[in-house]
Amino acid sequence: MSLAAEVLGNGRALLGKAGSFTLFTLRMLRVTPRALLRPSLVIAQVFNTGALSLVIIMLSGLFVGMVLALQGYDLLQRFGSTESLGTATGLAILKELGPVVTALLFAGRAGTSLTSEIGLMAATDQLAAMEMMAVDPIRRVCAPRFIGGFISMPLLAAIFGMIGIFGAQLVGVTLMGVDSGQFWSQMRGAVALKDVTEGILKSIVFGFACSAIAVYEGYHAVPTAEGVGRATTRTVVTSSVAVLVIDYMLTAVLL
Repeated sequence: MSLAAEVLGNGRALLGKAGSFTLFTLRMLRVTPRALLRPSLVIAQVFNTGALSLVIIMLSGLFVGMVLALQGYDLLQRFGSTESLGTATGLAILKELGPVVTALLFAGRAGTSLTSEIGLMAATDQLAAMEMMAVDPIRRVCAPRFIGGFISMPLLAAIFGMIGIFGAQLVGVTLMGVDSGQFWSQMRGAVALKDVTEGILKSIVFGFACSAIAVYEGYHAVPTAEGVGRATTRTVVTSSVAVLVIDYMLTAVLL
C-alpha cells in the first residue's frame, strides 16, 4: 500500500505541475501582445538567447554534419549507393537532427540562462518589488524572455542545418571523393518543400516548449541559491525530455 500511495502521490504532483505550467503559460500568452509594445526588451532577449548561442550552434552543426557524412558514406558504400550521400545527409539534418539537436543545445545554453536569471531576480526580491510597484513581472520579465527564445530557436535551427550540410559536403566531397555534382543534385532532387517545412515546424514547437519551460521554472524557483540551482537542472531535464516526446509525436503525425 505504501508503494501504491507513493505512486499516487507522484501522479498527483505531476498533474498539479502540469496544471500549474498550463495556467502560467496561458497567463503569459495573454500578456504577450502588451510585452511586444516594448520591442527593446524583446530584441535584448533575442540577442541573449540567439546571438550568444551562435558559436555552440555553428560548431555543433559542423561536426554533426561531418560525423553524419562519415557514417552515411560507410553505410551507403556497403550497398554501392555513395552517390546518395547528399540525399541522406540533407534529409537527416533538415527533418530531424537540425531541430532536435538545436533544441537540446538551446535548452542547455539559453534555457538555463533564462531560468537562472529569473530565479535570481526572485531570490533577490526583484519580482516582489515589481508587484509592489503595480508592475506585472510576467509581462515585464517573463514574456519578453519567452518571445526572445521563441524567435531565436527557428533561426538557430536554420543556421544549424546550413552549417551541418556544409560539414557533410566538406567530408563527403573533399575527403571521401563523392562527386560534387551528384552530391548536390541528389539532394536537390530528393529534398522537397514538405521536408523543409517539417523541420521548420518542429523548431517552432521546440522553441515554444523550451522557452516556456525555462521561464516557468525560473519564475517558480525557490528563492534560494539551492532552489535556483535545482530549477536550472529541472529546465534542462524537462526540456530535453519534452523535445524528444514532442519530436516523436510530430513525426508520427506528419508521416
